[in-house]
Amino acid sequence: MINKPILSLIALSSVLAVFAEETLTSEFDSSLPEYELNPVVVTGTGVQQRLKDTPVPVQVISAAEIRTAGINDIEKALTMMVPSLSFSPNAMGSYLRLNGLTNSHVLILVNGRKLIGDISGNVDLGQIDINTIQRIEVLNGAASTLYGSDAVGGVINIITKQPSDAIEVNSRTSYTRKNQFNQGLDLSLHPGRVGSFTNFNYAHSDGWQNNNLTESGEHLIPTLAQLSLGYTSTNFGQKFTWEPSAKLKLYAEGSYYHRILDRPVTNPEITGGTNYNTMSESWSWAAGGSYYIGQLGTIKLDYSGRTFGQWYKYMVATGDYLPGDYQDTKRQIYNDVQLTGVFNFINSGSTVFGLEYKDEVLRRTDSDLDKSLGAFSAFAQHEQKFLGHFTAIAGLRYDGYQTLGGRLTPKVSLMYNIGNVNIRGNYAMGYRAPGIDELYYRMFKPMGSRYVITFGNPDMKSESSDYASINLEYRTTKFSASVTGYLNFIKNMVTSKSTKFADLPEATQQELIKEFPELANTKQSLVSLKEYYNFTKAQVRGIEANLSYNPFSDLSFSINYSYAYSRGLNPDGTWQRQNRSVANTVTFTANYGHTWNKYRLNLNLNGRMQSKTYYPGDADGDAPGYGIWNLTSRHTFTGIRGLTLTPGIGIDNIFNRRDMRPLNKNFALYSPGRSLVISLAVNID
Repeated sequence: MINKPILSLIALSSVLAVFAEETLTSEFDSSLPEYELNPVVVTGTGVQQRLKDTPVPVQVISAAEIRTAGINDIEKALTMMVPSLSFSPNAMGSYLRLNGLTNSHVLILVNGRKLIGDISGNVDLGQIDINTIQRIEVLNGAASTLYGSDAVGGVINIITKQPSDAIEVNSRTSYTRKNQFNQGLDLSLHPGRVGSFTNFNYAHSDGWQNNNLTESGEHLIPTLAQLSLGYTSTNFGQKFTWEPSAKLKLYAEGSYYHRILDRPVTNPEITGGTNYNTMSESWSWAAGGSYYIGQLGTIKLDYSGRTFGQWYKYMVATGDYLPGDYQDTKRQIYNDVQLTGVFNFINSGSTVFGLEYKDEVLRRTDSDLDKSLGAFSAFAQHEQKFLGHFTAIAGLRYDGYQTLGGRLTPKVSLMYNIGNVNIRGNYAMGYRAPGIDELYYRMFKPMGSRYVITFGNPDMKSESSDYASINLEYRTTKFSASVTGYLNFIKNMVTSKSTKFADLPEATQQELIKEFPELANTKQSLVSLKEYYNFTKAQVRGIEANLSYNPFSDLSFSINYSYAYSRGLNPDGTWQRQNRSVANTVTFTANYGHTWNKYRLNLNLNGRMQSKTYYPGDADGDAPGYGIWNLTSRHTFTGIRGLTLTPGIGIDNIFNRRDMRPLNKNFALYSPGRSLVISLAVNID
């Protein structure tokens, strides 16, 4: 059954439709395609330019593509449209990989600002309201010259909507099996020089099991644990813009996010329950502006901050905690100030200068941890067109950390263009400072139905990488094809190993029991020790291929392929595949849209096929590969002035692919199976 808050939000969508102002008009422009093969991008070079003109290849997912695919989850959007990205998705967060490297090597930005906040090491992408996304830009490979630490494997920059030129209200509702519900509302205002954009999102899932059994020694026993945990989350955001003059633009914005998991409660008759639910909460704020100094260029000043907290909310009495009590477990605080100038000192050239200071704090009461890590950075990059067909980029960045020392990261790129053909070559150095958790954690923690002892390593070294790629691209207004080959060599990659408690030496077991007395009352077959260390070196070799074709205005196709061979060298001289890496992935999208008078039909088919996911050294082995296909139809009506209604119906996972193995195995596919998805979008402008 849909609960009262959900019913209320659906009713609100209807109310918005009823009160549409008849004086406003909304008409189709059927000449506009749903897919733009040459959008404006910013992530590759730090300067806005057309995709075909950027010397650094960038993959773009537009809001139109997300909308026509009927996708209401950012993780699903990235999975189904970017083959080089893979997730181990669940309600604990998103363990992502890009080009064979882990989420700690991929920098996630929102409007160019770093997103922090993770649950058990998994990025919490739920902090981003998918209904506010304008486009997602994915930059493969090292990009530390512009973005600093963590941009070793790539950058995902999520660009959100700005206040539009007119009054606009949007409501988007979707529902599918397992009571998965999503409701988004946003209001955009732009009277004169002042703009406002307000967004709200509510999401819920009951969670699910595909198998209600788990392994206990050599036996299978019933379990309450879920493959994907239930949750309820809310997002609220507010953005203001002000243009006091034609040259000066200012903004201020903030957001709030709340998420609580819905775990099965402890039951003495069956394993897999827990005494508490996990709650997370984040606040973000940002302010800044840009000043146009004529033909010379633009200066920007930005400040942003975010705090992300995590608590346990107890369901049963546990120690000193009663049902309903909260325990503060984790808090992350991040502040960043950046001054950037984009200048046109030379004809056909642009130069970017920047200064940045950032500070990150991590506090954990269950690990007696309260540490901060600050860094000062300076960077410069110049892009120059010459000889009519060439564009070159050269850049350099310095990052100085309080406790880890300094690092220089250079970058050079060259593009040759002739007609519709681009040839690009790129070299960039990546850099990553170890996380505070990787340096200083020392704790015992339940993880689902298991328990993990985590030991940080304060002697770990910072990572560095050498990334080189070559790209060949052919692009017209209706057709684009590109292929990229790349190499990424990483030194001192931070990784971890997991050892079952029973496999540890007896002396080590006793030391751990002495340090963590709760081990004595814990089923030790469910306990493992996680230890951080540096690979001597690691390497990724890969190929990316992309093909898009719009044979006519109503029809478009795209197919993308990614191959990544990722491995690391252990201190003992043995090579092993990177944990959770995937070698081969293909994504496919076909979209048909046609307009008849005031009705538009849109049909979208998208699929993802990937090979097995590697879990080297794990007793449960690798996770099998899979193929999953989704079909969505959307029906848009504009019969009332100012009001557009778009009901939708679709099928997720058409062929009902599921991983039915017992719980606590290594998983890659978390789908509950074939699902009917219904949706309704209401637009008033």
